[in-house]
Amino acid sequence: MGFLDGLTGNASRVDPRAVAEEYARLLTSDEQVHAAYQLVRDVFIFTDRRLILIDKQGVTGRKMQYHSVPYKSITHFSVETAGTFDLDAELTIWISGGQGIAKQFGRGVDVYEVQALLAAFVAR
Repeated sequence: MGFLDGLTGNASRVDPRAVAEEYARLLTSDEQVHAAYQLVRDVFIFTDRRLILIDKQGVTGRKMQYHSVPYKSITHFSVETAGTFDLDAELTIWISGGQGIAKQFGRGVDVYEVQALLAAFVAR
């Protein structure tokens, strides 16, 4: 992840194996991490069962909130691609109850890949 991406709030892709190892305590014994993205200190993980959002809080980042969203709870999602002057793409996910979760991706992330991954899991 580039320094400017971190400052502007854009997510970058992270190695799924490293994420699975670092957050192994959150995963079930046979749950697989398919993709992960980091946004400054926060992380969101696409597994074969759910979307895990990790919110590191406080000055030290030692306090963390883990939010688990089963794919069956996702009612719909939208993707906004990067433009000429708008350098980031955005993914918004709505879950049951109408709550929306929006994440921004830098140019280094293929937002179509993210959309296809999410579509495959939501369609199951």
